[in-house]
Amino acid sequence: MFKFAQFLTKIIKNSFMRRFPIGLIYFIALITVTSCISNEKIIYLQNQEGETPIEDGELVTYEIPEYKLQYNDIIDVNIQTVDDMIQNGFNNKAMGGVSAQMGNVASQSGGDIYYMTGYTVDNEGKIRLPIVGEVVVKDKTLEEARIAIEEKLRVYVTTELYVKVKLGGIRYSAIGEFRRPGKFVVLQDRMTIFEAIANAGDLTTVAKRSDVLLIRQYPEGTKLHRIDLLDRKIVESPFYFIQPNDQIYVEPMKVRETGTGENTAQSLALIFSGISAMALILNLIK
Repeated sequence: MFKFAQFLTKIIKNSFMRRFPIGLIYFIALITVTSCISNEKIIYLQNQEGETPIEDGELVTYEIPEYKLQYNDIIDVNIQTVDDMIQNGFNNKAMGGVSAQMGNVASQSGGDIYYMTGYTVDNEGKIRLPIVGEVVVKDKTLEEARIAIEEKLRVYVTTELYVKVKLGGIRYSAIGEFRRPGKFVVLQDRMTIFEAIANAGDLTTVAKRSDVLLIRQYPEGTKLHRIDLLDRKIVESPFYFIQPNDQIYVEPMKVRETGTGENTAQSLALIFSGISAMALILNLIK
């Protein structure tokens, strides 16, 4: 900022600038420069003062909570007997091409890849399977749901049985100061919040990274959580990994309200625009 002050002093010495009150020029410069966004407000994963730092290379351990099925979830139930495995192979190749095409469409549109072929959890926490009928899956993990479905099937199938239950990837929404906000589906079982942000094009420069709102669905309802992306401690928090149906909302900083520049170059451009406008006005009224 010292070089910037020297630069302004040279401008003031110019005869063109002598027409303006020096105090007004410095006031404009001060407001514009102080409104620039510092690196401390946009750099992720910083060791904050007053907290035990997490050093580079340090092993961070965490427990990933297993996702429990909720109302309106859509699951894919794949059932194979011995005859099915012999005919189609262990990987069920007959469905592979169809699933791949559906996955590409869903990931682009933000929908669930199993919307047309899967089973939706109703408001009573049940899915309805052919022949088997209703199976309660709400508040169950995918493994617990698989066991419950297999127990129901044992009444009708006496041969060896293979049951697979999957979600259609991780579906989440990115709202607010994202470069590419929208609804997304990522075809994987685990995803960090930084991966979710990267998938939405990263945050804009004016995004308020220190106070991000995470709206998370639970079997009993919805909870709102505030998280700080600037703090390295987030890797130890239960919100480091996002869950299906999460909504991430990022507010803008105050700098957007003032309309000032996001960096020094923009601030200088605003200063010179203001000075030029004042010079034009003075010339007109002279």
